Amino acid sequence: MTTAEAAARLGVKAETLYAYVSRGLLTSERGTGGRASTFDAAEVEALVATRGATRRPTGVAETITTRLTLLADDEVYYRGLRATDLARTETPERVAALLWLGDRDAGIDEPDLGGVVEPVREIVAHLPGRPRPTDRLRVAVATLAALDPWRFDLEPAAVVATAMRCWRGMVGALGEGGLWPALADDPTTPEPPEVLRTALVLLADHGLAASTMAARVAASARAHPYAVVSAGLGALDGPVHGTASTAAHRFLGEALRDPEAAVAERLRAGERLPGFGHSIYRERDPRAAVLLALIPGSEEAAVVERLAAAVAGRPGVFPNVDLAMAAVQRVYGLRAEAGEAIFAVARTVGWIAHALEQYADPGLRFRVEGAYVGLRPS
Repeated sequence: MTTAEAAARLGVKAETLYAYVSRGLLTSERGTGGRASTFDAAEVEALVATRGATRRPTGVAETITTRLTLLADDEVYYRGLRATDLARTETPERVAALLWLGDRDAGIDEPDLGGVVEPVREIVAHLPGRPRPTDRLRVAVATLAALDPWRFDLEPAAVVATAMRCWRGMVGALGEGGLWPALADDPTTPEPPEVLRTALVLLADHGLAASTMAARVAASARAHPYAVVSAGLGALDGPVHGTASTAAHRFLGEALRDPEAAVAERLRAGERLPGFGHSIYRERDPRAAVLLALIPGSEEAAVVERLAAAVAGRPGVFPNVDLAMAAVQRVYGLRAEAGEAIFAVARTVGWIAHALEQYADPGLRFRVEGAYVGLRPS
């Protein structure tokens, strides 16, 4: 088979085909006189059978390239800069400029939200039942979209303007005074200067997490920025992603009463410890240390350290950002579900950054091919 034939049969690009060769999945022979490589048809067919592969639809990406966030060696980098360093010095707005425009010093104009926030806040305030902050955010984003006739403009400058309008509108819809009074047990408590700033920077992006993939899929279909954020919020609302912080908050409350009993109860039930471990990191979550440094000497920080010591030596079991955020919430009097809302507001920056990348690649679409195992027509 020629390179083109083998790539077409496997449904991949030529670059991927040669990657298969380097990994030992295929062998190739270089043609004489500078002719292109050829592939053994039997090997190609065997790989097709192994992968269950068929020709991919035109424009379907097997690999997503990004210049935004690198996760390597138990560290996080935004455009080559260590996120934990940025969290100690930078504002969320400057990090948004870094991720959206590639330059922390690039100014982003504040949106004119006059006549917009009040009706959105009114709708959000009258939701039935007992909506969580993230429920309010989802409704706020949909309402903000309906009020923005320019939302379909996907030119980069317009997307950035819409993104800032969405970001500010989300916070404004939760209530007057910003994010802190909307999430604090006592809204009159003064906001500590570093808590929200640090958390919003640390959580701004984390590579191709589930919610970010949902946002990129929406952007690949040329959905407007509000729809991209809505897709991210939908994927975020699950126990193994965005709502994990609430489980960690609950677990830490139990541990504050009796650390050993809290761990033993989870182990007895065969459950993983909430707020421990991560699918990406191997020995530590670098974001956790930055958050815990905000509460030195607190009972909560001491209990997290005690819990970590109790499970030390177990591979991949260490305090993660959810447990650290839960400790910060308890020290500063934030509600149990505040971590979810902070996560959602912070990650909106990352979703928009990934959308900007996706909009710039007009030929890219996502479509996962399913292996049908149901009834066949007779």
